[in-house]
Amino acid sequence: MELTLAVILGLVIGSFLNVCILRIPLEVPITSPRSHCPHCKKLIHWYDNVPVLSYLILRGRCRHCKKKISARYPLIELISGLLGALVYFKFGFGVEWVIFFGFAAALLVMAFIDMDHRILPDVITLNGIWIGVLANLYLAGPNPLVSRILRAAGFDVTNPRVLALVGSLLGVIVGGGLLWGVGEAYLRLRGIEGMGFGDVKMMAMVGAFLGAPMALFTIMLGSLLGAVVGLAFMRFTGKSRDYELPFGTFLGIAGIVAILYGDELIRLYFEQFIQPAL
Repeated sequence: MELTLAVILGLVIGSFLNVCILRIPLEVPITSPRSHCPHCKKLIHWYDNVPVLSYLILRGRCRHCKKKISARYPLIELISGLLGALVYFKFGFGVEWVIFFGFAAALLVMAFIDMDHRILPDVITLNGIWIGVLANLYLAGPNPLVSRILRAAGFDVTNPRVLALVGSLLGVIVGGGLLWGVGEAYLRLRGIEGMGFGDVKMMAMVGAFLGAPMALFTIMLGSLLGAVVGLAFMRFTGKSRDYELPFGTFLGIAGIVAILYGDELIRLYFEQFIQPAL
């Protein structure tokens, strides 16, 4: 029952994510005007706006003008529904589901916006940083890594909320700071901007939610995905290496992987490659 509810909520919220992806970069309010056909401008009634199902019933066309509706709308709804299920398997159905599904949904929105417009809106990244810090304060639990760091600095802190706050702020500094440093180094070496400041703020948001280790994991995986896709893109399109790829898209995908499987992948990496070398 809970799994079904998580999937249904994911699908319904996915419909809202489509609105966010379309309207936020255009600075159009997400609550008005009501959803309408991009071709004939006719309002879309609720029965034509049921996630995925309405698209299938209408065979991917507007009820009024019969023009094609982008298949990306049901795709995003399906991805959102799948995320609802995967976050449920990881965290159960409760407050943690709300927090981490909401975070994953924000990453999904940013991934598509960056793909379309090469921007990462401040309304998501900057607000997301504070929400991530507050979420960690609410979910405060044991944090051995932060405890060791504070003890090494001469502070014996045991209060879980203080540890959660420090861990989240360290994530902001490491996630945003590392990417900013890489961008500055690239600028000095090549004389051109390697990434926008939106990527820095996005990674500060990831660090606020997931902490420093997962921020590092996200940067590494996002860079790997970007490199693989970039090389394939150049190979098959003939584009030069100066072509701007949407790095935020790859960071968004990597951030979602970090939410769902980051702990397991890091542990597997250490077991397979680090421990045998010691």
